[in-house]
Amino acid sequence: QVQLVESGGGLVQAGGSLRLSCAASGSIFSINTMGWYRQAPGKQRELVATITDGGTSNYSNSVKGRFTISRDTAKNTVSLQMNSLKPEDTAVYYCKAVLYDVVVRGWSGYWGQGTQVTVSP
Repeated sequence: QVQLVESGGGLVQAGGSLRLSCAASGSIFSINTMGWYRQAPGKQRELVATITDGGTSNYSNSVKGRFTISRDTAKNTVSLQMNSLKPEDTAVYYCKAVLYDVVVRGWSGYWGQGTQVTVSP
């Protein structure tokens, strides 16, 4: 069984910073891509940033230059440093990992439960 547990959300004023972390555990053989997605009320879930096992990162245009994704492959963790936060960054942030599960014997995407980020004007 695979679990992804996020932490670090909260309430911050515009211009402030937050750091999100996500730890994957369980029946994991290998993790390919890890990333962060977000979903604001009434909107679809959207990509924020991803990072491969080789360290290649990808960002949505809306966060490029403000957010930084990082990963510890040995610990199966991924973090998102969010600076210069804006009210439009308010959303539930979800961690996702594409990994090989030794129990199901295959690659699949797994999601965390989400963590709320609220940016006040």
